[in-house]
Amino acid sequence: MPTLDDILENVGEFDRFQKQTFFVLCLLSAAFTPVYVGVIFFGFIPEHRCFSPGVAELSQRCGWSLEEQLNHTVPEWGGRGASFGSRCRRYEVDWNATDVSCTDPLGSLVGNWSTVPLGPCQDGWVYDSPGTSLVTEFNLVCEDSWKLDLFQSSVNAGFFIGSINIGYIADRFGRKFCLLNTILANVVCGILLVFVPTYLWIVIFRFLQGLVSKGCWTAGYILVTEVVGPKYRRTVGILYQTAFSVGLLVFDAIAYAIPHWRWLQLTVTLPSCFFLLYYWCLPESPRWLISQGKNDKAMKIVSDMAKKNQKKMPSHFEDIKFEEEDGGKQSPSLIDLVRTPQMRRNTFILMYNWFTSSVLYQGLIMHMGVASGNMYLDFLYSALVEFPAAFIIIVTIDHVGRRYPWAAANLVAGAACLVTALIPEDIHWLKVIAACIGRMGITMAFEMVCFVNTELYPTYIRNLGVMVCSSLCDIGGVIVPFIVYRLVEVWHDLPLIVFTVLGLIAGGLVLLLPETKGRVLPETVEDVENFH
Repeated sequence: MPTLDDILENVGEFDRFQKQTFFVLCLLSAAFTPVYVGVIFFGFIPEHRCFSPGVAELSQRCGWSLEEQLNHTVPEWGGRGASFGSRCRRYEVDWNATDVSCTDPLGSLVGNWSTVPLGPCQDGWVYDSPGTSLVTEFNLVCEDSWKLDLFQSSVNAGFFIGSINIGYIADRFGRKFCLLNTILANVVCGILLVFVPTYLWIVIFRFLQGLVSKGCWTAGYILVTEVVGPKYRRTVGILYQTAFSVGLLVFDAIAYAIPHWRWLQLTVTLPSCFFLLYYWCLPESPRWLISQGKNDKAMKIVSDMAKKNQKKMPSHFEDIKFEEEDGGKQSPSLIDLVRTPQMRRNTFILMYNWFTSSVLYQGLIMHMGVASGNMYLDFLYSALVEFPAAFIIIVTIDHVGRRYPWAAANLVAGAACLVTALIPEDIHWLKVIAACIGRMGITMAFEMVCFVNTELYPTYIRNLGVMVCSSLCDIGGVIVPFIVYRLVEVWHDLPLIVFTVLGLIAGGLVLLLPETKGRVLPETVEDVENFH
C-alpha cells in the first residue's frame, strides 16, 4: 500500500505549493517573537532613583550636572549596575532648607554625612528613559521588582498549559482549525493588553496570550513539516525556526523606533490580523485528514498540490484508499516513557535539555536587558548569530551526526557564559562577543533538541514523548525571570554562573544519548532499546 510520501515523490516534495505554504507560515513564526522575548522591551529597566522633594531646585541653584546631583543626593549611587535594590531608599533630610551647601550638602545639613538616616521612597521615582515600560508605568522597582518576574513567568505558564491543550485541539480538530482560532485569540488578547489600566489585568491577558500563542506556533510547525516530502522535512523545520530569528531583528527595529511599551504592543499585534486570511491561503494537512479517515478531502488537496506544482499525478494513485496508519498500534502511556532503561535515560536527559535550553536562551536575553551598554545594539548582535547557528546545524547533522554537534553547542554555551561573567565591565565589547557566542551555542542546542526528541521515541508514543519532555521548556521559562532578576541583586553576573553549570551538565548528558544519524525512526520500545 503506497503512502502519502510515495505520492509526494510524484507530485512534488517541495515545489510551488509547498513553498507558498512554507512562506506564509514563516510569517507566523516571525510574529511569535514579541510574545516570547517581549519582556526585554516591554519591561525595560531604566536607570532610576528615588524622588526627593527639593533636589531638582537645589541642583539648579548649584549648577550641578546630573552625575554630580546623583553623587550628592542618592545613596549608594553606582550607575545602572546598581539598579536592583541599592537605590531603594533616600536620605531623610530637608533639601528645601536655605542653608544647604553646594559643595557638601549632606555635611551642611547633618554635620556627619555617615550618620544621615535613610528612609523608604515615599514620593515616587525618577526614571532616566526617553520612553515608557511596565517598570516606569507601575514602578516595578525595589519591593515591587518581583512583579516584573511574574509578568514574564505568566506567559510561560500559559505556554505550559496551552501547549498540552492546543496540541489536543490540533490532533482532534485539525491543524488549520487550531491555527486560525489561536491566531484570533492571540490578536484579541494582544489588543486588550494595550488598553487595560491595571497591572493585574496585564498579567492575566499576558497569560492568556501565552495560552494560545505557543500552540499556534507549534501548529504551524507541524503543518509545514506535514505538507513536504521526507527529504525536506528537517530542513524546512529548521528554517521555520530561523524565521523566528528574522522576527527578532524586526522586533528590535520596531522597539527602537517606538520606545513606549503600549504603542509597541499595539504595533506588533495589529499585523497579526492579516493572518486570519490564512483561511483562504492555507490547506489542511493531508496527513491529518488521512489519519481521520477523510481520504477524499486528502486526495482533493493532493490534486490541488499536483496542479499548482505543474505535475501530473499517476493514474494508479487517483483512486487510492489509505489505511489508518495507527491501526492496531499500542496505546501510549506515560509509564512507557520510563519503563525500560534506555527509554528512561532518553526521557530524563531530553527533559533536562529542554529545561536548560529554555533557561539559557531566555536568560541570556533577559540578562542583556539589565546589562550596561546599548540594549538595542546588543540585542541585534545576539539575534544575528542565530543565522550561522541554523547554517551549522543544516551542514553538520547529516555529515557529523546529531550527538556531537549538540553536545558541543551546549558546552560552548556554558563556557561562553563563564567567560562573559569573568570579563570586566569596562571591556563591554568583549562581553558582548562572548555573550553572542553563548547565544549561538544555545540556539543550536534549542533547535536540535526539537527534532532529535522525535527520533528517540517509537511511533506510538512519539507525540506524547515530545509533549512531556518539551513541557520542561515552559517550566524553565517560568523560573528564569526569578533566576535573572533576583540573582543580579547579589552579583550582576551571578546568573551567568548558573547558566554555565546548567550548560556544561547538559553537554555532558547529551553524550549519553544514542546517535540517530542514518537510522530509521523506531517503531517499538525494543527498537529504542537496541539503538546502542
